[in-house]
Amino acid sequence: MVVDEKLLNILVCPQDRGPLLLAGTDWLYNPRLRRAYRIEDGIPVLLVDEAVVIDDDAEHRRLLRLAGSDESG
Repeated sequence: MVVDEKLLNILVCPQDRGPLLLAGTDWLYNPRLRRAYRIEDGIPVLLVDEAVVIDDDAEHRRLLRLAGSDESG
């Protein structure tokens, strides 16, 4: 199940209130803070305590590619 486009347009990162990128079907990604939020059954889990910290540069680039973004973060 994919996150609804209208919902995606209004969702922001709970930590910095900035926009999130849809990375595939399983993650919303904040490249600025390198935080990934999982999507469960089409519902984003936007809890700071449950965000996955992306320390690995290769994983960061992979999530950006999945999102179709050219951001270097």
